[in-house]
Amino acid sequence: NPQISKLRQGVDILIATPGRLLDHVNQKTVDLSQVEILVLDEADRMLDMGFIHDIRKILALLKTERQTLLYSATFSAPIRKLADSFLRSPELIEVARSNAAAETVDQLVYLVDRARKSELLSFIIGSRNWRQVLVFTRTKHGANRLTKHLQQDGLTAAAIHGNKSQGARTRALAAFKSGDMRILVATDIAARGLDIDLLPHVVNFELPNVAEDYVHRIGRTGRAGNEGQAISLVCVDEKGLLRDIERVLRRDLPKEAIAGYEPDLSIPPEPIPNGRNSGGGNRRSSGGHQGRSDGRSSGGKAAPTRGSRPSTPRSSSAKPVIKSRRSSS
Repeated sequence: NPQISKLRQGVDILIATPGRLLDHVNQKTVDLSQVEILVLDEADRMLDMGFIHDIRKILALLKTERQTLLYSATFSAPIRKLADSFLRSPELIEVARSNAAAETVDQLVYLVDRARKSELLSFIIGSRNWRQVLVFTRTKHGANRLTKHLQQDGLTAAAIHGNKSQGARTRALAAFKSGDMRILVATDIAARGLDIDLLPHVVNFELPNVAEDYVHRIGRTGRAGNEGQAISLVCVDEKGLLRDIERVLRRDLPKEAIAGYEPDLSIPPEPIPNGRNSGGGNRRSSGGHQGRSDGRSSGGKAAPTRGSRPSTPRSSSAKPVIKSRRSSS
């Protein structure tokens, strides 16, 4: 085994996925008891992909006196809770990020009832003959449900999120880039790092819980001076999220209602659960199928209505690039 052969020689830096690292621990090919610095990279993505239990097992194998660094593109409540559980008096270092959307992106809000979002999305894509659309949902469960609806409406679509295997995500992305598949439905974290040339359309099927994530989402289109379009399907539940986004953008977004899909103003708002905790159960997502029209066409246009000597990492006198206080478990 080439990995074990390298580990036998001793290493200064060991880079691993949580599951593979625990495999080596169980095989006694790695001894973590003398690790001095632990780095958790892409913590939010690991959390989204369900690695939290493996991370806690790894933490239990490390000595208490160590330095711990956690990197995350987002700092949501679940990430803050994770950090608080194993960091002691940490220093927080934030890199300023721009909240400005590219001027080449045409942004538009369509007001619609939560129960008719899926129907409206099929209608828009089918009637306008959109050939490549990146759609964002808040949850994995919501991504799966929306993908099923789109497929039932005759549209080629696939979902990518933390519960999908790497192979499934790679195949879906390849089909989307080649034009063999029209719609890619993604959660925010699963879409990180996607590089799609000349992507014409981004759809916020559900608004993100964090306003800044809206800017990251629509930044997938309108790159390098090219034109792009970003539309958001907004129901009454999301009015507060929309206000937060407009506050970040420092401008109001144009709002319309498509004929046949006007929102029912008598429907009361419902609370929006935390997206990271609403991947299952009986809670309703804003992508429900209630009230969906049965009028479909092959084009997807609906009528309105994922044994050897243990190796101990050698200590090193090199200092980390980012200095933070020492933290314990």
